[in-house]
Amino acid sequence: MRPTSTGPSPINTDIAPDAAAAGPDSAFPERLATGLLDSSATDLWERLSGTQSAPERWLVLATAALALLAVLPRPLWRLSRTAVTIAHEGGHGLVALLTGRTLEGIRLHSDTSGLTVSRGRPTGPGMVLTAAAGYTAPPLLGLGGAWLLAGGRITLLLWVATGLLLALLIMIRNAYGALTVLLTSAAFLLVSWQAPAEVQAAFAYAAVWFLLLGGVRPVFELQSKRRGGGAPDSDADQLARLTHAPPALWLLLFHAVALTSLIGGGRWLLGL
Repeated sequence: MRPTSTGPSPINTDIAPDAAAAGPDSAFPERLATGLLDSSATDLWERLSGTQSAPERWLVLATAALALLAVLPRPLWRLSRTAVTIAHEGGHGLVALLTGRTLEGIRLHSDTSGLTVSRGRPTGPGMVLTAAAGYTAPPLLGLGGAWLLAGGRITLLLWVATGLLLALLIMIRNAYGALTVLLTSAAFLLVSWQAPAEVQAAFAYAAVWFLLLGGVRPVFELQSKRRGGGAPDSDADQLARLTHAPPALWLLLFHAVALTSLIGGGRWLLGL
């Protein structure tokens, strides 16, 4: 049996004298903040770059039927067409910027019409591409969205759409247009941030189906108006004046892009 000591026990420490004298680590808050930011950035990247499971076939078909319902009946189309106008005018604005033109502003009106004003050469490839981008933008955006959904990139699609809408909001120059784009952006942001995975998938598929289907009808409407002598300053007529090609040729291009995008995008969405 060992003898025990009745005096105070010595306390052993591994802290070096200099470190003990220095007190608490003053760099700890900075390292903690950096670590939290790195962790948040990593989580965000994983969320955006990750894939999600494709929804059941019945949900894909249900969202297609819902989008078709928003496009075919005239009363509903008068309301839902504004979303297509957002994509239409956004296409004009984006291509204007990409071709080096100065985008001065975009207006969206309650009658579902819109106006994009850009400054630059009044002729040339940049102006032609800008004018051609309107009717082709909704179906091409739908085609791109279908490609993302076919790869399981549901979250990425919702975030990209939100980013494009917020960028568009900066260029809106009237109150109705700002309110419309703001509400649409808020819907995408809310779904992408708060909704469960099933709701996100349904919302994303419905939005893409709507762009694909909603990109077809405006071209037929434009063709009908021109046949009746209306819309003399339509995109097709402006392109005809810019290129000396008949408006019917540009209408044919709009039809081809819209229908091809619908067929290709629909096959991707249905997994065919």
